[in-house]
Amino acid sequence: MESRSACVFGIDRSLSGKAWRWRGGNMDLSDRVGSGPAGLEDDIVTQLLLSRGVPREDLERHRNPSLRAFLPDPSAFRDMDAAAERLAQAVMTDETVTIYGDYDVDGATSAALLILLLRALGHQARYYIPDRLLEGYGPSGEALVRIAAEGSSLIVTVDCGAMAHEALDMAHQAGVDVIVVDHHKCSPTLPRASALVNPNRLDEDDLAASHGHLAAVGVAFLLAVATVRTLRKRGYFESRREPDLFALLDLVALGTVADVAALHGLNRALVAQGLKVMARRDNIGMAALIDASRLGRAPTCSDLGFALGPRINAGGRVGESTLGVRLLTTTDPEEARDIAAQLSRLNDERRAIEQAVQEMAEAEIERQHNRSVLVCAGEGWHPGVIGIVAGRLKEKTGKPALVIALGADDAGNGKGSGRSIPGVDLGAAIIAAREAGLLEAGGGHAMACGLTIAPDKLEALSEWLDERLAADISAASANRHMLLDLALTPGGLVPSLVETLESAGPYGMGWPGPRVAVGPVRIVKADVVGADHLRLIVSGPDGGRFKAMAFRAAETDMGQALLHAAQGRKLWLAGRAKIDDWGSRPAAELHLDDAAFYD
Repeated sequence: MESRSACVFGIDRSLSGKAWRWRGGNMDLSDRVGSGPAGLEDDIVTQLLLSRGVPREDLERHRNPSLRAFLPDPSAFRDMDAAAERLAQAVMTDETVTIYGDYDVDGATSAALLILLLRALGHQARYYIPDRLLEGYGPSGEALVRIAAEGSSLIVTVDCGAMAHEALDMAHQAGVDVIVVDHHKCSPTLPRASALVNPNRLDEDDLAASHGHLAAVGVAFLLAVATVRTLRKRGYFESRREPDLFALLDLVALGTVADVAALHGLNRALVAQGLKVMARRDNIGMAALIDASRLGRAPTCSDLGFALGPRINAGGRVGESTLGVRLLTTTDPEEARDIAAQLSRLNDERRAIEQAVQEMAEAEIERQHNRSVLVCAGEGWHPGVIGIVAGRLKEKTGKPALVIALGADDAGNGKGSGRSIPGVDLGAAIIAAREAGLLEAGGGHAMACGLTIAPDKLEALSEWLDERLAADISAASANRHMLLDLALTPGGLVPSLVETLESAGPYGMGWPGPRVAVGPVRIVKADVVGADHLRLIVSGPDGGRFKAMAFRAAETDMGQALLHAAQGRKLWLAGRAKIDDWGSRPAAELHLDDAAFYD
């Protein structure tokens, strides 16, 4: 147990079992009764940036992240110039081009971006999105050969292809050129392609490798920049307008956030600028998606991950895999509304399927308390939701989790999806497991992976992952603290504070949203709303009163303590400060991560 003197407010074990520590410097404003951020806006934002790793001499560049400040020269990436030259040649000679995308949000936005780019260049591209259940992840050789036979002389794979050695060999033998645009982990030997653009190539230089956090849609945007530059050099725009590449940034923002890519450096700039583009509602399909999500305002970063992204994903998970690309590239408002409504219905269906699989998976992991990596498998589990369930298990247990749908292909193999915790590279482990002969196929990146496994190798994989990752998981778990950015009295939780905190965003993976501690408070009312959400009304001695929400927490130890053991006792609450705009006037509320007794 940590020394109480090293912990914020002496909290060495909260209701969720964590010690509270400052993320950066001490920003305890709780001694300023009724204090808001008045006069402290610059100091708060500066501290938020510093605590997220920004050097003091680089603060101004990060206050308002722009592409001009963060966009690298695309030519820094291996094969980028070759890819741009080949794509530019296809445009100028009017070749038939097919964009082959993955079925998730990153794949859909990457494919849509290149389709819209080529359309703006006067070229109509075809697209192909594989069916998750029938074809699985990544390009299949049969599909590539069929696309070639239908007339395409160039195929661009997006968000897939980095490990598709056999499929790309078949494409080469069929005489079709393939450009791979990906961000997943690569093996030392690369598949055969006209160009393979991926910042996670093992042979990348330091500058390109430093952008390994890009989602595939970010890499696709860099290819768009390089292609336009190549066409400009060739005089293609002497008689036509150049496309507005900034107009594509709403797609980049959506794919980046939905793929849980780290939001620092270039990604943060792409998302910050993409949210501005999204607010203009220029993309007809994106506007319909926003409306179907019932957002009465411009989307925020969290909306991309929790409202827009899941709807696009629902098409690939439990519906028709092409729906996302069709929506994001349509020019027909009526078609856009129809597809967005269909995706919303599929998302509701996905939630029901996910709940059923999660209950069965949780029953499986009850027998795995000693495992460092949770591996659960079941017959009849829908492969479209296993990634979401893995994420839920990871959040609930604090351990990397793999969820495997058995009998998912004709050979009886299991299709699996995994989610990891910070500090544990699950993608690299899965690639190593495949090379060790434990998997039929597999790959991914640090925080997520996919795999195909024969049922008789499940136990061997579990033991192998435990042995390989136990030390990393132990170290990562030992460093789990509840990190705080700011402490306030209840009266200080006001809308102006929320606006100040949000100005250092957008927030997401790798650029965590600021966590605020508020106290002391007493619970005025506590109840359960929805399926498993805890709602609190609290007040403090300074007269401050606010609502706090703890999502999916009613059955947790913390939730039960707040419902039953905290009545009449003083508390500290910790979480994200948000705006509640349901009432006549906007009010600040707290989305709860943790709580601790004050006395």
